Amino acid sequence: MPLHSLDHANIGTQNLDVMIRFYEEVLGMTNGPRPDFGFPGAWMYLGDQAVVHLVGATKPLIAGGGHIALEHAAFAATDMPAFLDVLKARDLDYYLGFPPGFPIVQVNIHDPDGNHLHVDFHIDELPEELRPAT
Repeated sequence: MPLHSLDHANIGTQNLDVMIRFYEEVLGMTNGPRPDFGFPGAWMYLGDQAVVHLVGATKPLIAGGGHIALEHAAFAATDMPAFLDVLKARDLDYYLGFPPGFPIVQVNIHDPDGNHLHVDFHIDELPEELRPAT
C-alpha cells in the first residue's frame, strides 16, 4: 500500500473564526462538512477535499513551537498575478522563494496565527517586475 498524496494539514488555533475567514478569503477555500467531534473546528476544502483541518484550542499555541510543530504547509496554484493582488488588497506581507533547479516560485505567507504557508506557481507565472536579476 504505497502512499499517493497528502490528505490534510491539521492546525490548532485560538482564533477559529479569523482563521476560517483567512483560508476562505485569501486562499479561496470553502468551509465545508465536518464530523461532530465534540469540540470546535472547521474543515477547509479545495473542491471536494478537506485539505486543512482547523481545531479550536483553549490554550495558547505557538506555531513551530513546543505545543504544535507545523514548519509549513504548501499548496500548488495557478494565476499568480491574481493571488498577489489578493495579498496586496489585504496588505499581507509575503516573500518569494526560488527552489534551485526547479521551475517553481513560492509565495511565502503566514496565516493569522503565524503558521508558515507557501503557494507554489510555475515560474512562467512570475510577473516580469518580480523576476530576480540574472
